Amino acid sequence: MSPSEACPHRPPCPGCPRFGETDLPDAARTILERLAARAKLPEPPVHRAPVHGHRHRARLAVRGTARAPAIGLFERGSHRIVDVPDCLVHHPLVNEVARVVRQAIRETGVAPYDDTTHRGALRYLQVVVERPTGRAQVVLVGRGETPEVLDALPEAVERSLGDRLQGLFFNAQPERSNTILGPRTLRLAGASATRERIGGVDVFFPPAAFGQNHLPLFDRAAERIAALVPDGLRIAEAYCGVGALGLPLLGRASEVRFNERSPDGLAGLELGLAARPASERARVRILPGAAGDQTALVDDVDVLLVDPPRRGLDEALREAIRIRPPRRLVYLACGLEALERDLDTLLADGSLRLRGLEVFDFFPWTGHVETLAWCDREPDGPESLAWRDHEPDGPESLAWRDHEPDGPESLAWRDHEPDGPESLARRDRERDGGESLA
Repeated sequence: MSPSEACPHRPPCPGCPRFGETDLPDAARTILERLAARAKLPEPPVHRAPVHGHRHRARLAVRGTARAPAIGLFERGSHRIVDVPDCLVHHPLVNEVARVVRQAIRETGVAPYDDTTHRGALRYLQVVVERPTGRAQVVLVGRGETPEVLDALPEAVERSLGDRLQGLFFNAQPERSNTILGPRTLRLAGASATRERIGGVDVFFPPAAFGQNHLPLFDRAAERIAALVPDGLRIAEAYCGVGALGLPLLGRASEVRFNERSPDGLAGLELGLAARPASERARVRILPGAAGDQTALVDDVDVLLVDPPRRGLDEALREAIRIRPPRRLVYLACGLEALERDLDTLLADGSLRLRGLEVFDFFPWTGHVETLAWCDREPDGPESLAWRDHEPDGPESLAWRDHEPDGPESLAWRDHEPDGPESLARRDRERDGGESLA
């Protein structure tokens, strides 16, 4: 069976442009080879995980008519909808929620949105699957300021999902805009956030906060990042979202500084901190706002974690890192071109050295990959010796060693939305819920 025959929605669904392909995209491979050669590093290992059913988070357009609703993706370069009831990469519960919403539209007669006339009530559907409970957080995006624009639709969805519903929300998006989520989200039923177990701690995701789609593989990335951070140090995390990388480090750090601009991400971070012991919360500093406005993050910090949107680091933060480099910079990049530009600047004067590269196939069957890079400050005195990779006689040498692939899992192991199934557009990842269509 050919890949096209295996997917019932291809063509014209644009969600998986490299459907069935397992090699790295050519453009990504070229940049990775260039970065590795520059730093005299071996070919980066590629972490993969099973593709079918991996997407625990999806944003889908709702179009068509009340009698014949369609829930899915836009054909490339248009507002023509491709209904995807049996998407192979969605978690099965995502497909089931979409089926329930289609039926609820038919039952209630609530009209899907029409882009041309700017009429209709239901614009988008967001579904997030909470792994520990196997239940779904559901967001109904309406063309109005209040849930009343959806009439009886929310009640019908809640009734049909029953115990499978983790939380139900209305998001107000009344503007004629390609931005998916509006600025206001109201909870209608259930919990205020999904809860995931990442790195041994509870991490909370309110509906409008950024979250990874490929959670099984993100777990692996979080493990690798934790392994790059020795105990007892001052850590800062820029673009932290809900704190999925920094919260697991609280128990063994002397201080953790969190930076995030999105109110929804900060709300999730507060929930995660509230679940930690008071002794750990005492080690926390929160610096809200744009990362470029919080360059104090890098002051006297040992390890700086950055997980920026696809456009890369804010210019002011990049310059602060260049001038005051941390002992270790750990960079999780969803935009390889931006990573290369940032490293061109950060490595130019020799104060930082690229020590490792690894690839995470967060976006299988697309042209995008997630890349983990880490850089160390070059030796500038006796204290730096214990931080060298492979240092045989320093107490921290084991924690700082170069990563070696640890077996088949390392070779065989999608968030954010490039042009994968969730991508109603090719768009920059933004933390504030504003994602626009192409």
